[in-house]
Amino acid sequence: MQVRQLRAIVSGRVQGVGFRYFVMRAAQKLELSGWVRNRASGEVEIVAQGPMPVLQQLLGQVRKGPPTAYVVNVTIQYCDPLPQLHGFELKPTAYV
Repeated sequence: MQVRQLRAIVSGRVQGVGFRYFVMRAAQKLELSGWVRNRASGEVEIVAQGPMPVLQQLLGQVRKGPPTAYVVNVTIQYCDPLPQLHGFELKPTAYV
């Protein structure tokens, strides 16, 4: 099965509600590699790599989020995977 990279930007009430930890646990359970981080804009950015059906499972969970979150929009982009991504981790906030 072909491995792809998903990059998603999630907006709504997604910071300060455990959203990053929710994504990290879901991605680890699905055995995806990548990372998740807050953005200074108030959004959450996700990069995940794995088979397309598994990435779709992650997206389904991301669109719902944890009970304390409220997801308004998920912008997604797919590209070729990066070989240096192993495991799934939290990254520091991006101030870009």
